[in-house]
Amino acid sequence: MANLHVRDVDDTLVRKLHQRAKANRRSVAEEHRQILREALQGGAGADWFELAAQLHKRIGKRPQTPAEDLIREGRDA
Repeated sequence: MANLHVRDVDDTLVRKLHQRAKANRRSVAEEHRQILREALQGGAGADWFELAAQLHKRIGKRPQTPAEDLIREGRDA
């Protein structure tokens, strides 16, 4: 297994990490691994990423109206 070192982390985030670890009865290191697991391997945020990908796929197929055209239309109306 690899080691991961994170530098320059805000003190508030570190404090929250300690609080979360304590609430979940885990070590800080294990809590950190769990957060990474959830974020990257389909945990709590996975559904959001899937929805975002689907939305991007749908929107990407539609022609986009340049902002300048929208502004011009608004002025002319």
